[in-house]
Amino acid sequence: MANIFRFKQFSVDQTGCAMKINTDGVLLAALAGETTMLSVLDIGTGTGVIALMLAQRFAQAQVDAVEIDEVAAATAAGNFKNSPFSERLTLFPIGFEGFFAAHPDKRYDLIVSNPPFYINSLQSPGAKKNLAKHAGKSFFDDLIKMVSIHLTEAGTCWLILPPETAELVKTLTSANNLRLQKIIKVCSFKHDAPHREILALGFDTNEFEDEELVIYDEPKVYSKQYQDMLREFLTIF
Repeated sequence: MANIFRFKQFSVDQTGCAMKINTDGVLLAALAGETTMLSVLDIGTGTGVIALMLAQRFAQAQVDAVEIDEVAAATAAGNFKNSPFSERLTLFPIGFEGFFAAHPDKRYDLIVSNPPFYINSLQSPGAKKNLAKHAGKSFFDDLIKMVSIHLTEAGTCWLILPPETAELVKTLTSANNLRLQKIIKVCSFKHDAPHREILALGFDTNEFEDEELVIYDEPKVYSKQYQDMLREFLTIF
């Protein structure tokens, strides 16, 4: 079926989801966190692909996922149920503000989000895609504030964003007692300007890391770095 995307250990139904599986989501899921994550939250899970990949990577982790769009939430819940990790995945059909209001004491070792990222820009046609792709500055104000409250002491929050939106998020960290611990600049080709930045935020004062990830060696030829990163997930590698 055209709406089914098959990974090595699970499949993802994309029916009714405005944002389909893309490079941003799989990169974030492949890179976020360390080897000892026990509690994970995916904000705006969409199809559920990021949560599923994290459940595969962290075999002991309980993974919660929130999704405000009712149709996408139902699709993600089905994907969770049909996966080998179903007992460790929980879908909450609600926005992150409502979720945290209902669960004020929850804390996570890892919070991830591939959030709506176009700010004050031309809206996409279609209300569902607008919701999935666009957010105002207040969205990120609220997101970073909630992250600072609901991370464990050694926890990290990982986001993937366009560079201009990443700059906004960087300005919000210190006011919320967070620190930019790592940035991974994602380029299509070696000499291209980055089109995405993956940010890792947390409380620890470890040395800042600045890295680059190149997706292609040449058109339609994935780099070894990209292949190695996604080999345990994608059937093409």
